[in-house]
This record gives sequence, structure tokens and C-alpha cells, in this order.
Amino acid sequence: MFSRMFSEVQSVVPSSMGFCWGQYNPHTLSKRTSIVHLFEWRWADIALECERYLAPNGFGGVQISPPNENVIVTDPKQPWWERYQPVSYKLCTRSGNETEFRDMVTRCNNVGVYIYVDAVINHMCGANAGAGDHATCGSYFNAKTEDFPAVPYSGWDFNDGKCKSRSGDIENYHDISQVRDCRLVSLLDLALGKDYVRSKVAEYMNHLIDIGVAGFRIDAAKHMWPGDVKAILDKLKDLNTAWFPEGTKPFIYQEVIDLGGEPITGSEYFGNGRVTEFKYGAKLGTVIRKWNGEKMAYLKNWGEGWGFVPSDRALVFVDNHDNQRGHGAGGSAILTFWDARLYKMAVGFMLAHPYGFTRVMSSFHWPRYFVDGKDINDWVGPPSNSDGSIKPVTINEDTTCGNDWVCEHRWRQIKNMVIFRNVVDGEPFSNWWDNGSNQVAFGRGNKGFIIFNNDDWNMSVYLQTGLPAGTYCDVISGQKEDNKCTGKQVYVSSDGKANFQINTDAEDPFIAIHVDAKL
Repeated sequence: MFSRMFSEVQSVVPSSMGFCWGQYNPHTLSKRTSIVHLFEWRWADIALECERYLAPNGFGGVQISPPNENVIVTDPKQPWWERYQPVSYKLCTRSGNETEFRDMVTRCNNVGVYIYVDAVINHMCGANAGAGDHATCGSYFNAKTEDFPAVPYSGWDFNDGKCKSRSGDIENYHDISQVRDCRLVSLLDLALGKDYVRSKVAEYMNHLIDIGVAGFRIDAAKHMWPGDVKAILDKLKDLNTAWFPEGTKPFIYQEVIDLGGEPITGSEYFGNGRVTEFKYGAKLGTVIRKWNGEKMAYLKNWGEGWGFVPSDRALVFVDNHDNQRGHGAGGSAILTFWDARLYKMAVGFMLAHPYGFTRVMSSFHWPRYFVDGKDINDWVGPPSNSDGSIKPVTINEDTTCGNDWVCEHRWRQIKNMVIFRNVVDGEPFSNWWDNGSNQVAFGRGNKGFIIFNNDDWNMSVYLQTGLPAGTYCDVISGQKEDNKCTGKQVYVSSDGKANFQINTDAEDPFIAIHVDAKL
């Protein structure tokens, strides 16, 4: 199977691409156009999910949680954010050890689902993390004296001398030097201007490339100078030729929270790779919630027309692991699985629209508890056993997940829209229609069409779809199985037009059809 996959990759990705714009290209197989963030999953479960679900349903890859050794935080008990407090670059975490990591990468690559590592390279653990061996591989460290012998890093390798704030932490986000040279919430800030530090970071990333990963999310990129990031990326190897064409550069997307109010902008990082477009989820949430007078009709020029970064530089998402908890960016406008009906509409819109490279979120439940509008349980880590080990992802008979795993990527509506995006890949944005309010529709050339009713009244319209005549299965209310529709049917007449009726009480107030769902 893997040799077939490799020849398929070679046929769709010219090897010269690695030299020209490889870092902007996720290198997913042809007609696999989205990745999923399996947040806090174990490596063993990700390997299984690649084989049994992601590959058969056309997912291109997985963003994984940081794989390197981190502090074990005991108060509160093992929060999700302990993964963002490195102690060394050894590959052992609550998700698994290096053997399990290698097995996951190999198995996922062999079915054409690639692995993107969340790379925490801006800092080590918090200055208040103490000393000892309370780390996931048992490595000794001393945060107070900045001693990390498992790397090794010492006090020489941190930015204390460069930081000009009184506390040593970032105090003013309008001071560019503070944002990049001081500690982010007391996390020990690495001196990435030093070649030794750059080399240790690159050594870690190259080890992951040797194992077979396809690229990296660069955590906290805004807190590093773009030139320092570039100097590290320039030391990286090409991707492993067991799975990727010779000369292929790793895919890079950088976490830069830029909502437009600070001096540091996403565009400063374009030379290194794509950036995470945080305005996307914040604005889309506001529109779908109908806040601030926003209407879906205004989405006609969605993308660059809304002040977003260029499409070929954007990685987009409705929510991520930070802002679904109220951290990061977007505030209460962000839609999440807690608002399932509106969330499915937002993800459906994202996956139908051509802008950006799309990432789907896959979450876990936590016991939300609000005090003065803030969720005081936003720290809670993944579903765990009493010894702190992460619980496996169990699969229910209806294909949803158990053990408190949410698995939005397995919701029929989202999975089917991932497939929709694959079917319409490369087709133009076309046949826009709106009612001036919150009923909108658009096509993707002659391959797909989607329509939403987010108004408070029923819809019945006759629209040009751009699709060939025939009977189509709506992939939101159901799908095509055994040449029958399990949900609604849509009849497209010889002139390409179809009637759409969506009542306000519909489980999901949108309909999507594409040529692969035609009877």
C-alpha cells in the first residue's frame, strides 16, 4: 500500500515544488485538502484513527500535541498546558514514548495521512517550575537556575539579559522587543539569536523529520524574531524520501495571533511559511452569531476582502485548543462544539469556501464552570485515569467517540464537508446568492453547491447551482449510500437550477451537494 501511496504523491507533487514554495505546501495527497488537530490524543490512538477513519474519509493529515518531554504540573493536576512547558527534546509525553511515536508516524504515512508536529521552541518551562525530575521522561532540570542538562541548556542560553521589562515577563504587547525577548507568562525565553540554541532546536526538529513528519506548527511564533525562526528553518533537512519526493521542504505554519491591534503582524512571518489567521474564526463566529449587526450576506467577499492574510499564506480554523477555552484570540465570539448547531454551520462554510488551508478541531469535554463570565475549569487536561495516564479514544456503535472525547471530525456533517472540499478542490467560487440577510448560497464551479438559512424564518428558493442535471444527496442531513440518499434529496434540472427548502427548526439549517453524491 505504501509504495502505491508514494507513487501517487510523486504524480501530484512535482519535486521542484520543494525548492520553490515547499514550506507553504502541506504536501497532502491530491484531493486531500484538510488536516485535523487530534488534541491530546495518544500516539496509539492516532495511528488507529489514521487507518480506520482519516484515510478512508479523505483527511490529509493530523496536527498532534507537542511530542517532547514536558514538566508534570501537580497544581492544578496535569492541565493541558503542561505540554507547552518543555524540559527536553526527548520524545516521551502522556501521549506515548518514542517507539509509539515512530509507529504512529509510519502507520499514518503509509495510508497517506501526514503528521504535523506542534513545535514548542520559543521557551522552556516556567521559571516557577522548581527543580527535580518531575518531567515526563524523568529528566532532571532546575528552572530556578535555568539548568536543563538533558538538552543541555544553561543560564547562557536564555534571553534574561535582553529583556527590558521590570518583571522579566512581557508587560506591554505594543513593545515589540518585550514581546520577543521577555518571558511569555514566566516561561523561560530561549536565546534564539544564539547559534548554539538554534542548532539544538534544529536538531530536535530534524530528528522528527528523520522519523517521517511532514511539517510543523510553530508555537508562539509571534514571540520570536522572524529572522531567528528563519535561521532555524534554514537548518532543517528535506522530508524523508521514504514518503516524500526528494527535495521536499517541511510544511511550516506559524502561530501568530494578529487581530489587528498590535504592532506585530502576521505578514512579518510570510517568508518562513504560512501563518494562523486568527481573525478568521473571530469574524466568522461574530457573523454566524449575528452579533454587532453582522449578516451572512456580508460574506460575499470573505477572505482577503475582510482584511485577512493572502489565501496561500493562511492556515484557517473555526476554533483551536486555546480559543475554545477563551484563551488566545476571539473571545466569546469563537464558536465551539458547545454551540454544536452554529458550529457545524461555521465549519461547513469554512470547508466549502476556497480561502486558506483548513484545519478541523477535535476536542475533549471538560466540566465548564463559570464565575463572573470566566470558565475557571479552562485548565482541565484530557480524559485521564487516576494515575494521570490519558484514556484511550473509544468508538461507539454510531461511530462517535466515548471516554469524554468529542471527536468533531467524526460528526457526519463535518466529515462529509471535508469530503466536499476534496471534491471541489481547484474549482472557482461561483453562483453567490443572498437575501440581503442571513440566507446565503454559493457554488464551487460545476462540482459543488452549499446553502444556509441562518434567518428566523423558513426558506424556499429556486437557485442556479452550476451543477449537472440529476438527483443529489444532501451530505448534511445524510449521505449517499448504496445509490440511495439517507437524508434529503435535491433535484437539479437541465438548466442547473434547484429548489431548496430549509425550515428554521431543521436540525442543521444548511444543505450541501456535490458531484460525488449524485445518484
